[in-house]
Amino acid sequence: MKLYDADYAPSPRRVRLFMAEKGLSDVETIKFDLPKGDNLNEEFATKNPLKKVPVLELDDGTCISEAAAIYRYLEETCYGKPLLGETAVEKAMIEMWDRRIEFAFLVPVFQSFQHGSGIFKDRMTPVPEWAGEARNNAAAFFTILEQRLAESTYVAGEEFSAADITAVVTLDFAKVIKLRPGEEHPNILRWYELMKQRPSYSA
Repeated sequence: MKLYDADYAPSPRRVRLFMAEKGLSDVETIKFDLPKGDNLNEEFATKNPLKKVPVLELDDGTCISEAAAIYRYLEETCYGKPLLGETAVEKAMIEMWDRRIEFAFLVPVFQSFQHGSGIFKDRMTPVPEWAGEARNNAAAFFTILEQRLAESTYVAGEEFSAADITAVVTLDFAKVIKLRPGEEHPNILRWYELMKQRPSYSA
């Protein structure tokens, strides 16, 4: 397998953490420099027409993009502790929280970064006003996450899961828009310390 990857980008890191949790260490990694546009060539478009990473290319040439889809493939084909749940309820809860985090936290953080930094102004039209609004939207998710983590050890329940991976990667990436949990979020801070203790965190 090959993983088309990029340093600092959140979704590729999500996949790296998932792989680390599964004990996968022999996957060839192809690093792209996104600000330079390494991902924008037509050759890569044959692997993902959206020209985005991550992409997992299988030995037979099949290409899987989108972190959640790569999660699913690895969950079904790799040994190790399940990260997408075992029972129907566990699977549904993990997917529910993973999607909530992706849409209500990761997407607005990334939009705030895109529109506020102007780093991709060669391929999009930044709207500075939206950067602030998107940051506000991301910050609002802290209330939801804090309440959830007051009820359970991990995001989707009492076991570590893919939802925790998406959450911790997003929380780390939110540093680029100067968005951090504070003392008013003791449960997020407690959970974050748990995340940093996992060997996969440095992947």
